[in-house]
Amino acid sequence: MMHVSVILPAKNEAEGLRRTLPALRTLLPDAEVIVVDDGSTDDTADIAASLGARVLSSPYSMGNGAAIKRGARAAIGEVLVFMDADGQHDPASIGSLLEKAGEGYDMVVGARDWAGQAGVHRGAANAFYNWLASRMTGFEVKDLTSGFRVVRAEKFREFLHLLPNGFSYPTTSTMAFFRSAYPVAYVPIPVAKRLGRSHIRLVRDGIRFLLIIFKVATLYSPLKLFVPVSGAFFATGLGYYLFTYFTQGRFTNMSLLLFSAAVIIFLVGLVSEQITALTYRRDD
Repeated sequence: MMHVSVILPAKNEAEGLRRTLPALRTLLPDAEVIVVDDGSTDDTADIAASLGARVLSSPYSMGNGAAIKRGARAAIGEVLVFMDADGQHDPASIGSLLEKAGEGYDMVVGARDWAGQAGVHRGAANAFYNWLASRMTGFEVKDLTSGFRVVRAEKFREFLHLLPNGFSYPTTSTMAFFRSAYPVAYVPIPVAKRLGRSHIRLVRDGIRFLLIIFKVATLYSPLKLFVPVSGAFFATGLGYYLFTYFTQGRFTNMSLLLFSAAVIIFLVGLVSEQITALTYRRDD
C-alpha cells in the first residue's frame, strides 16, 4: 500500500468543501488531504482547516494550474489524487481510480459522460478535444479535460514545468504522459452539480481552450499538425499555378508565395519536433 495525498484546488469553495472533506476523511482516513486556497475571498481556508485538511493559501489568485503545482510540490504521498472542491467529484470514486492504478497505470483519469458535462457547448468542445487528442496519440482519449485523476507523484512532477497556471493542466499532463510512454487509463465516474459559481467564462476561456487545441498538437507531435497545414498550402499553390498556367500561361507571385509558405511551415514543424524531443528527453 502506498501513501496517498489528495489535492483539492479551491477558490471560494467553502460550501463544496463542507460536503467533500468529511466524505474524504471517512473514505480515506490515512490519506493526506491538501486544500490549496487560490486567493479565496470567503472562508474557504478556515473551513478546510476546521475539517482537518492541510491548507496552502495564496495571497492572490494564481489559477487552477498553479494551485495544482503548489499542491503537487508539497504533497508527501507516492500517489496523488486531484479532484475539484466544488462538490462535483464524488470521493467514493477514488477507490476505483486507485484500483485501476494498481494494475500498472501511471495516470488514471475519471471520465465523464455527456450528462456530466457543464452544458451542451462545453460537452461539444470536450468531445472535439477528445477526438483531436485521440488522433494525435493513437489511443482513445475519453476525457481530456477531466480534473479528477490519480497519478504517480514522481512521474507527475517531471512535467510541472510544462503545466500552465490556468485551466488546462489536465490537457497538458495527459498529453505529457502519453508522449513519455507512461500508461494512462480511464474509469467512468458520476459527476454531480457543482456547488457555487463556476470560474470559467464562455468567451475568455473559449478562446483559451481553442489555443489548447494547438497546444495539444504541438505538445505531442508537432509534425502531425504542421505537415497537413504545409500540405494544404502546397496543394493550394499547385492548384492555383495550374489554373493560371492553363488560363493565362504564366506562373504568378501568389503561387510562389503559397509554395514558399508550405516550405516554411514544414521547416518550422521540423524544428518544433526537435524541440519537443528535447523537452521530453530524460537523462537516466
